[in-house]
Amino acid sequence: MTPQPRFPLRRIRRARVLSRHGQIRLLFVAGGLAVGAVAVAFAMLADQMQSGFAAMLAWSRFIALGITPAGFAISAYCALRFFPNSGGSGIPQAIAARALTDETARQKLVSLRVAIGKVILTALGLLCGGSIGREGPTVQVGASVMYAVGHISKRQQRGLILAGAAAGVAAAFNTPMAGIVFGIEEMGRSFETKTSGLVIATVIAAGLVSLALVGNYNYFGSTAVSLHGLAAWTAVPVCGVVGGLLGGLFSRGVIAASGPWPGSVGRWLKARPVLFAALCGLGVAFCGLASGGTIYGTGYSQVVHMLDGSALPPQGFGVLKLVATLLSAISGIPGGIFSPSLAVGAGIGRTLGEILATVPLPVMVVLGMVGYFSGVVQAPITAFIIVIEMTGDHALVVPVMLASLIGYAASRLVCPDGIYHALSRNYLPNDATH
Repeated sequence: MTPQPRFPLRRIRRARVLSRHGQIRLLFVAGGLAVGAVAVAFAMLADQMQSGFAAMLAWSRFIALGITPAGFAISAYCALRFFPNSGGSGIPQAIAARALTDETARQKLVSLRVAIGKVILTALGLLCGGSIGREGPTVQVGASVMYAVGHISKRQQRGLILAGAAAGVAAAFNTPMAGIVFGIEEMGRSFETKTSGLVIATVIAAGLVSLALVGNYNYFGSTAVSLHGLAAWTAVPVCGVVGGLLGGLFSRGVIAASGPWPGSVGRWLKARPVLFAALCGLGVAFCGLASGGTIYGTGYSQVVHMLDGSALPPQGFGVLKLVATLLSAISGIPGGIFSPSLAVGAGIGRTLGEILATVPLPVMVVLGMVGYFSGVVQAPITAFIIVIEMTGDHALVVPVMLASLIGYAASRLVCPDGIYHALSRNYLPNDATH
C-alpha cells in the first residue's frame, strides 16, 4: 500500500496554531470593544454627577461644607469595606497587577467587583464635589474588564491588563495615540513586541466604540495658536520649570501620604481613614468657597473657558485646584488625577500669563497644562501627546514637547520617583520587582 503524504497533517497543525493566534486577537479586540463601551458610559455618568453637584451649589454654595465631607467619608468607608483596592487613581493597581505573578493577589486588584466599585464610588466622589477625574479609574476598569475577558487565555494576562489600561486612556479622552504611548511609557516601561500589535488593536477597538457612540471630538475643543518671536518662546522654559516643580511637589506629597505618618497625631489619623477622608473633604469644600465654586470636579469646563477666553476662573484657581486635588488624592476615595492635573496646569499657565502678557493666553494655558502634567506623571511623551490630541493644536507641537521635557526634568529634582510606580509598591510584596 502506498503511504499517505504527511503534508495534510502539517497543514492541520498549522491551521490549529493560526486558529489559536486568531482567537487571541479576537479576545483583545472583543475586550477593547467592551472597554470602549464601559468608558463612554462611565463618562456620561460622571458628567451627570457633576451636574447634580452644580445644581446643589446653585441652591447654596455653603452646602458643600456638609455634603463634601460626608460624601468623602461614605466613599472612603465603602472603598475599605466593600471594594478593597478601589481607592485612589487605579493606575498604581493596574501597574501592580502586571507585576504580580500570584493569580489570587492579581485578581484582588483587577476584577469586575473592583471595577464596579470604582465606577460607583468615583461617581459618588464627583457628586459630592471631589477634585477628581474619571480617567485614572477608567484605566483600572479597563484593565479589570480585559482581565475578566481573558480568563480563557491564562498566558496573556499581563498583555491583557496592559491593553485594557491603554484602551481606557484612549476611550476616556478620545486620544488613541496617547493611549498607546501611555501603555508603553507608563504601564509597561518598555516596548513589548509580542503584545504591541494586540495593544494597538485593543485601543483601535475601544476608539471605534467611542467614535460610534459620541462621535469624533477634541476633549478640550480646538485651538489654533502658535508662538511668534523669540520673546514669546521664553514661555516654554518658564511654564516647564514652574509647572514641573509644582507637579513634582504634588507627587511627593501624595507619595508621602501613602506611607507611615510621623508623630502621634499622624498615627492617630492614619488609624482612622474615614475620619481623615471627611477632614480632606472639608478642606476641599473650603477651597471651593475660596474659588467661587470653580475647583470642584474634573476642571474640564474651567480649562475650556481659559482656552477660549470666555469666562476666566479666579486668579488663584491654579493653586486652590492643586490643594483640592491633593486633598482628594490623599483622602483614600476612588478618583483620578489626570483631568484635575490638567486643570491645575491650565490655571498655572493663566497666572504666569499675567507676567508674560505678550504671549497669547491660550498658549500659556496649553504650556502650563503640559508642564505641570508632565511633572506629576513623569511620563513626558504621554504628557505632550495627550495635550496635543486634546487641544488639536498642531502648531504648538515643538513648544509643547519642549515644555513637557523641561517639566519632567524639573519634577525629578524634587520627586525622583514617578507617582504611579511609587504608589504601586503599596500593592506588591516587599520582594516583588517591577
